[in-house]
Amino acid sequence: MPRETAAAKMERTKQICDVLQRTYPTAHCELNFSNPLQLLIATILSAQCTDKRVNLVTAELFKRYRTTRDFADAPLADLEAAVKTTGFFRNKAKNIQNCCRALVEKFGGEVPRTMDELHALAGVGRKTANVVLGNAFGINVGVVVDTHVTRLANRLGLAKGTDAVKLEQALMPLVPQKDWARFSHWLIWHGRRRCAARTPDCATCEIKNFCPQIGVKTF
Repeated sequence: MPRETAAAKMERTKQICDVLQRTYPTAHCELNFSNPLQLLIATILSAQCTDKRVNLVTAELFKRYRTTRDFADAPLADLEAAVKTTGFFRNKAKNIQNCCRALVEKFGGEVPRTMDELHALAGVGRKTANVVLGNAFGINVGVVVDTHVTRLANRLGLAKGTDAVKLEQALMPLVPQKDWARFSHWLIWHGRRRCAARTPDCATCEIKNFCPQIGVKTF
């Protein structure tokens, strides 16, 4: 297979995006939230956990804790118990509390709107910061790289490897900045609904004509 030029990859990416946008016109963040703080906490909880499970937990969590001060002042044991079923609950509870304490002390209880400020908070990496910026504030600073985006980026031949930072840097030039948040949603939705890790539905895949199926096992 001849090496794909940068221009050809950009054109193929555009075609992929056009199809995915038509296929998933309502694609959005599937974590439930009503304000930036809730999205920040839900995203911290989503590490190594499904959005469905996080939404079950936060449905009760956000009734009990409504402000950054509530999370900052909560007994840690109570917070641990409230998020236990999301896995790694001790570390997540500690990060949420330390994050909220920093929000109270440095930002008046508000969630900041810059990558650097968010990234400095406990439990917040680039992925979490990109989720919050793109979905709570409509600010496109980067591309959210989760397991679905990683899988599809490799299968589609848009990027290689598993390093989230390197993948993000490879994907950003392929898509207009205004579409970075939506691009992540399109890949995530397609990964959940069509391009599964073990059994991708290649036969009926909407973007099969643009996919080299790198790493996909055929039987």
